[in-house]
Amino acid sequence: MKVCVLLSGGMDSVTVLYEALRTHEVAACLSFHYGAKHNVREILFAKLHAERNGIVHHTVTLDFMDRLFKSDLLRSGGAIPDGHYAEESMKQTVVPFRNGIMLAIAAGYAESIHAEGVVIAAHSGDHAIYPDCRELFMQAMGEAMGQGTYARIQLLRPFIAMDKTAIARRGAELGIDFAETWSCYKGGEIHCGTCGTCVERREAFLLAGLPDPTAYEQTPALPRMS
Repeated sequence: MKVCVLLSGGMDSVTVLYEALRTHEVAACLSFHYGAKHNVREILFAKLHAERNGIVHHTVTLDFMDRLFKSDLLRSGGAIPDGHYAEESMKQTVVPFRNGIMLAIAAGYAESIHAEGVVIAAHSGDHAIYPDCRELFMQAMGEAMGQGTYARIQLLRPFIAMDKTAIARRGAELGIDFAETWSCYKGGEIHCGTCGTCVERREAFLLAGLPDPTAYEQTPALPRMS
């Protein structure tokens, strides 16, 4: 199937790119600069992986989100909270309907380049705090994308039943150098090690039994893992 991959430059999306390359014809990759504090850092890696594989890469600017939406993930918002994704404070990083907006754009772009599907790296670990990562939302959005395009664009979500640990393992199997990915929401020179995405990243490598190639500003004890 000819597909377009949503490629942020994070662990999940980079892994899903290489997964898609095994089974599909990847026609293009789309990144979105929507005003998040870490967009500049992660999009550099998205561009690197797309270009390395000879794939067309576009960065779509959605600056209205930073101006109109409320979220601490955005440059217009407050400080990024530290802690685990399970904590209530992490809801401050939700950007309202972000995936819905991005998938709508991706569906239109995919049809325009005669692709048949859009690949997204949504996974089970996102579900707790992100409504637009949950499978019920993905099913509904997939139906809308199919009904709203002549090409009946399909929404492919190969990692929807996987957690971050499983994705780390799969990425290692695919030979991905995770040093060439970005997670930290704070968007500093190096990963902070304490925000929700850094904690999740550190946990994933630990639970997967893989060496973590990431440089962190701090590595305090991780929350107790079940």
